[in-house]
Amino acid sequence: MRRVVCPGSFDPVTNGHIDIIGRAARQYDEVVAAVLTNVNKRGLFTVEEKTAMLRECTADMGNVVISQFNGLLVDFCRDNGIGSIIRSLRSVSDFDYELQIAQMNYRLAGVETLFMTANPQYSFLSSSLVREIAQYGGDVSSLVTPNVEQRLREKYKTRGEDG
Repeated sequence: MRRVVCPGSFDPVTNGHIDIIGRAARQYDEVVAAVLTNVNKRGLFTVEEKTAMLRECTADMGNVVISQFNGLLVDFCRDNGIGSIIRSLRSVSDFDYELQIAQMNYRLAGVETLFMTANPQYSFLSSSLVREIAQYGGDVSSLVTPNVEQRLREKYKTRGEDG
């Protein structure tokens, strides 16, 4: 079985993330979308909320599994028998950053990193931009799925930060 992991913080999951996961799902028998638990970084959504959103967004993709990890991604790969990582590239600056990580992951554990270029429709898209737009009441409906848009509205309404 050909398996690959698509890691990220997914805070929140965007249409760009879903595009990459879907494209990977057409190439591999199983795609593990793995939500990073970063104890040093406080996100907008909890790991459980991000995991739930990813499950909702990928429900129609039968070969996508949602998981969580903390620590080194290569340890997650080793523990789960996954030999490859899929990473999206939006720009040249993404490549510079991702190449260093890919080379270190290979050195540490022999895990390959495969780069998939972002769909031009989403090449500008990032979770941080979506959060900022949503925080001020902007329209993110073309950037995220309806369920994620609703969760963003609820989150900012509860925090008293909607515009």
